[in-house]
Amino acid sequence: WFCTTFEAWKQRAQPSMRQTHIGGEKVFVDFAGDTIDIFDPITGEVRAMKLFVAAMGASNYTYAEACPSESLSDWIGVHANLFRYLGGVPKFVVCDNLKAAVTNPDRYDPGINRTYAEMAGHYGTAILAARPRRPKDKAKVEVAVQIAQRWILARLRNQRFFSLAELNAAIRGLVVELNARQM
Repeated sequence: WFCTTFEAWKQRAQPSMRQTHIGGEKVFVDFAGDTIDIFDPITGEVRAMKLFVAAMGASNYTYAEACPSESLSDWIGVHANLFRYLGGVPKFVVCDNLKAAVTNPDRYDPGINRTYAEMAGHYGTAILAARPRRPKDKAKVEVAVQIAQRWILARLRNQRFFSLAELNAAIRGLVVELNARQM
């Protein structure tokens, strides 16, 4: 009877390990699913910009920046801007399994993109790729993305931006507000 009951309980239980974060140890990074548009003032062409979001593990200190795509060059550029914004580099960068970061999304031994690994070596940090289809591995940034979509993108959705610099200036102001509210 005990074994039968225990097996039934095991099927229902969904255990998860609580993560503890040490200040400055990890930054979690991801792209938001929603985009924001930039309008070309001459041609009227609309270009959708991706929103890069990062969150520090211990403090939830958030960073956001718009960029044209999820390409490798943009991915490296937003990381350099993130480290400049933070005024330092954490020990670990926890990323999703996007193509610019991970070449082989394996559960135990993911292949990190060579350029991304070289960037990490240059800054003296290590890349930790989250396991495929495991959002709990990077829950901090998942929440930060949700907040950024509600706090930043929702506020900017009715405004027109004509350059990436103009858009990022507006985003920076809202990120400062957001971090001040979280303190």
